Amino acid sequence: MKKIAKLVRHHPARTSGHQRQASLISAAASLFATNGFRGTTTKQIALAAGVSEALLFKHFPTKHALYTALLSEKADYSGLQEAVEEAAAKREDKRLFMLLANYRIRKGADPILFRLLLFSALEGHEMSDMFFRQQYRVFHDLLAGYIRQRIDEGAYRPLDPLLAARAFFGVIVHHRLLHDILGFPMHLTHEATVEEYVSLFMNGLIRQ
Repeated sequence: MKKIAKLVRHHPARTSGHQRQASLISAAASLFATNGFRGTTTKQIALAAGVSEALLFKHFPTKHALYTALLSEKADYSGLQEAVEEAAAKREDKRLFMLLANYRIRKGADPILFRLLLFSALEGHEMSDMFFRQQYRVFHDLLAGYIRQRIDEGAYRPLDPLLAARAFFGVIVHHRLLHDILGFPMHLTHEATVEEYVSLFMNGLIRQ
C-alpha cells in the first residue's frame, strides 16, 4: 500500500512536467511565428509561459532545443505519409493529390507552421533546412518520384517530374500565403478549393 501511495503522490509531478513543456512549446510557437527565431529570446518565451527563464532551461537547455521540440510536436506526418504511399501503390492518382492538398489547405490548418517556415527561410540559418526536411522534403521527393513513375508507365505526358512536384506544392504555398498570411477571404469552401486545384493540376499531367 505504501508503494502504491508513493506512486500516486508522484504522478501529478510527472503530469505537471509534461504540461509545463507543452506550455513552453505553445508560447515559443506563437513568438517564433511572430518575431522569428532570431527575434525571439528565451526570456520572452519564459515570460509568455509564465515561468522563470531558469525553469525554461531546465526543460530546454537551448533555444535550438526548444525549436527542435516544437517541430517534432507539430510535424508528425506519419499517418499522412502512409496514406499517400498507399494511394501511390494502388495508382490512385486523384486520391494522392487530394491527400497532399487537403492536408495543407484544410479548414483549421495550423497557420503557425507556415509562418515559422517563412521566418526560417528569410533568416537564412540552419533552421530553414531543418524545417524543409521535416515539413516538405519527404512529400516533395515522394511526389516527384511518383510522377516520374507514372510518366514511365505512360499515364502522364512527358515532363520534368521535379518541376511538376514543385509546381503542385507551389500552388498550395501560394494559396496559404494569400489566405493565412495576407488574410484574403476564400470565395469557395476548403473542400471545393482543394477539388479545383487538384483537377486543374491533373489536367496538365494526364496524357490525352
